[in-house]
Parts: sequence; C-alpha cells; structure tokens
Amino acid sequence: MVVTEHVYVERRCPDCGRRCVPPPDLTRVVAGQSRLGHRLVSLIAVLREEARLPFATIQTLLGTLAGLHLSVGALVGVTQRVADRAAVVVTDLQDAIRASPVVHADETGWRENGRNGYVWTFSTPQVRVFRHGSRAKPMLTHGLGEAFAGILVSDFYGVSTGYDGLHQYCWAHLLRDIHDLVDQQPDDPALRGWAAAVGAVFATAQAGATGNRADRWRVRKQAQADLRQVCTPWLEPRVPQTSLCARMLRYPESLFVFVTEPDVPATNNAAERSLRPLVISRKISGGTRSGRGTAVKMTLASLFGTWRLQGRNPFDACLDLLTSPQI
Repeated sequence: MVVTEHVYVERRCPDCGRRCVPPPDLTRVVAGQSRLGHRLVSLIAVLREEARLPFATIQTLLGTLAGLHLSVGALVGVTQRVADRAAVVVTDLQDAIRASPVVHADETGWRENGRNGYVWTFSTPQVRVFRHGSRAKPMLTHGLGEAFAGILVSDFYGVSTGYDGLHQYCWAHLLRDIHDLVDQQPDDPALRGWAAAVGAVFATAQAGATGNRADRWRVRKQAQADLRQVCTPWLEPRVPQTSLCARMLRYPESLFVFVTEPDVPATNNAAERSLRPLVISRKISGGTRSGRGTAVKMTLASLFGTWRLQGRNPFDACLDLLTSPQI
C-alpha cells in the first residue's frame, strides 16, 4: 500500500491580499470525487474479468495484500463503473463487427437470476462482442446488423442455417458428428468407408485452397460435386448417415466457401475460443443475478476479449480506457 502526499503551495496576491491555492489536477488519477483511483479500479476489473475471481475472493486479496477493505457492493460498483465508461467503445466494437468481411458467430447457455438464456459471440481476428438474449433469429440479425454483407462462419444450429447471405459452415463440427456416428456403429464397414470418403473430399478441398482464383474455383466446384456423389447414395431410410448426408446435400455451396475465399477458415473454432472464457465463468459463478449484472458482464467480456485478441495488456488497456478523455 503506497500513500502519496500531495503538497500545494499557497500564495497571497500582493495587491488584493487574496490567498490562492492551485486546484489539484487528478484527471488521470481518479474520477471525480471517488476514493478509488484508476489503477485500483483497473486492477479490480482485471481480477474479476481476466482472472475470473469471485468478488469475495477479490475482497480478501485486497484486504490481505494491501490492507484495503472494500465491501462486495463497492467491488460490484467498480465493474459497473468500467462498463459505463466503456459504452461508447463497445458500440464501436459492434460497428466493427457489422463492417467486417468475415464474422464468426456461436452461442452458449447463460443463466440470469436462475432463468436460462444464451450468450452470443460475434468475433473477427481483432474484435469480440458478446450479447445476451434468446436463441431466436433476431439475436443473429441484431448482432450482424441488417446491412451485413460479409460472410458468416457458424455451426449448423437452426438459427444460423436461416441466414440468407454468404455462409461457411464449420467442418470441425461436421467431422466431429461423423466421428461420433462411426463410434456408435463400430461394426459397420460401409459407414466407415463413407466417413473416410467425406474426409477425403474435405482434405482435397483444403489442399486445393491455394493458387490463383480460377484454380480455387475449379477445386471448390469439384469438391461440391464429389460430396454430392459421396452422400447421395445414403439418403435411404434406416441408414445411420442419412441425416448427415441430407445436411451436407442441403448446403453444399456453404461448405466450401473457404476454398475460394482466403480469409475464410473452414472451421468456426474462433467463435468457440471466444466463448471459452465465458463458459469457464459460468461454471464458476453459475451466471449473473440481474439484468444489470448481465449487461456489465457482456460489456467486460467484449472489452477484455477484444484486448486479448489484440495482444494488449489488460491492466494497461483498462487504465487507458479510464484515463482517456470522454468523447
């Protein structure tokens, strides 16, 4: 604990005799008349969001290491203060998502005051934004914006399949489903052969995602044709792979966008990595207790998730946020 003493020189005007003391300039040290400075606020925010510590643990740490005793309510207020300060920043992040040529989207469960809900992530290589709500299509539409003209990368969840624009479905999810199906039917050689054939089509498409644009387009069209050839014979009822074949035949154009678009990956792993910190937080806390708490959590997750992507020091980034001029 460091105590800093500020000394101000009082001077007297030789003409009128008035005593003058310069006002303290603490704009980069503390906000208003708060007793908590920006550095302490940044530390608390980092402990809460980056280290995912419960408020009670943060309270104990501050008391043990610094002799600083804050109530849990005061700590909650600190996170709300950071979230309020970041409102404009998060709006800018949302605008960046909507203007991006490629966006990854995914969702996971999140409980608010004991009620089930969902958190959506919208991410690019430089930005992450989180929103809380339902699993309905308006969540996807609002996250991307009505004018979104880029490519959506997602899994095969129903809301995502209803997206009308350019789409790349996740091969990691698809191959995982195929692997699970084969594990459930270990004595079916035809199923294993089919799974190997699908994997070969994907591997060939990956290998061909190089060269000039004309070559990549030829590879993409050939991959679509090969996948149709592999899946069409297995649309009969009572065949284990029927539903997966039907899924792939329904969206063949959206399975190989990555071949012709170098900035589009074949998987939605970026969205899953984006959600991982929230999933860990959910396992620790069980969710949030109020709408206000959820809003703060989504804001902090967007901030720290973006800083993490950009390789920024979270403490320094939070301090910059608090000390930068308010727009």
